[in-house]
Amino acid sequence: MFDPTFFSYVTVMSITPGPNNLLLATSGVNFGLRRTLPMVGGILLGCVGQIALASALLEVLLLWMSQVRLPLTLLGCGYLLWLSWKLYRSSAPEMRASVRPMTVTGGILFQAVNPKSWLMATNVALLYSASNGVITTMAGFMLLNLPCVMVWAVMGDRLRHHLQVAWKLKLFNSVMALSLVATTLWMLIDALQF
Repeated sequence: MFDPTFFSYVTVMSITPGPNNLLLATSGVNFGLRRTLPMVGGILLGCVGQIALASALLEVLLLWMSQVRLPLTLLGCGYLLWLSWKLYRSSAPEMRASVRPMTVTGGILFQAVNPKSWLMATNVALLYSASNGVITTMAGFMLLNLPCVMVWAVMGDRLRHHLQVAWKLKLFNSVMALSLVATTLWMLIDALQF
């Protein structure tokens, strides 16, 4: 379990920008750290659930993934574009009262359409579950992933204090939404080139 490759892979995949971390930073800015913690928990549990699923069903998953890769990518990209629109609109005065941070359940369910999370879970299952055991791999993943995603939630919370001016918050949410759109388009182009 103390395999340096496991440590570096999970840390790099967990800390680098992706849909989870962009949403965590945005939630931290818009709702603060305390209200973002359920989303952190949901993302963590969703990722661990994906590792368990990928480990338990690896052979079937590999055959199945080749058939559902494009539909799953299209579904995930559609959802990410919808989230981008919600992020962009989240600082509009008429939206402030109706916008809520993602829940634990929302964080878990988001992993189902998050291609980066599926890639990470499948690779962790492929590379580490057989030699370390599924439970040990899941525990190690949780220990490494939690501080990485917390960095993004805390960063968003700290930025929140500097983004209290309406135009600054609108600019931040617009940049985050465009970043999510760019990530989505990159994933979509990659999926369509196989």
